[in-house]
Amino acid sequence: MTFTKDDTQTLLNIMRSRRDVRGNSFLNKDIEDDKLKLILEAGICAPSVGYSQPWKFVVINDEKIKYLVEQNFMSENTKAKEIFKDSELYKNLKLEGIKEAPINIAVLYESSDAPVLGMTSMSKMGEYSVVCAVENMWLMARTLDIGLGWVSILDENKLLKTLNAPKNTQLIAYLCLGYVDKFYKEPELKTLKWEKEKTLDECIVINRWE
Repeated sequence: MTFTKDDTQTLLNIMRSRRDVRGNSFLNKDIEDDKLKLILEAGICAPSVGYSQPWKFVVINDEKIKYLVEQNFMSENTKAKEIFKDSELYKNLKLEGIKEAPINIAVLYESSDAPVLGMTSMSKMGEYSVVCAVENMWLMARTLDIGLGWVSILDENKLLKTLNAPKNTQLIAYLCLGYVDKFYKEPELKTLKWEKEKTLDECIVINRWE
């Protein structure tokens, strides 16, 4: 399969348009089953170390489970607020959409008891593979005009207990998905000046540091 310059530009446009969506943007509208399946299929198209495919996707629409996860977030966010207590901006940020999003997906890494090709020196490669799956899902969701937010302010052990997850799994990402009222032209935290955007030159080193 070959691709055109237009295909290349379209892919770049999708990447540049990807946004981390907060709860105050989600609409009260269900995600169609076929579109949810496309997002999940995008996830399993990701590269994985040793072709291990170490991902599990827990699709959550149960309000009781969402409530428990939201309580987990609120507890952890209370700790985070203390860390950022001098930031008025942090106090006013909406950092999750657990309850507002019609679908939540917990993305887990499932470890193997057997040796995995490519992980004998770098043991984290399996987890990094699952992160690749999350990025694929994010980009696919954006092409479907479905918002996706990654919630990282969670106690992992409590979350896994809530899901009754097997002992050989660990949490990589907790995602909130749903249709949104709009996608911001720029990343929200960039617009709010939480951090300054780095240039490409700032991110490149040729060969080695001198």
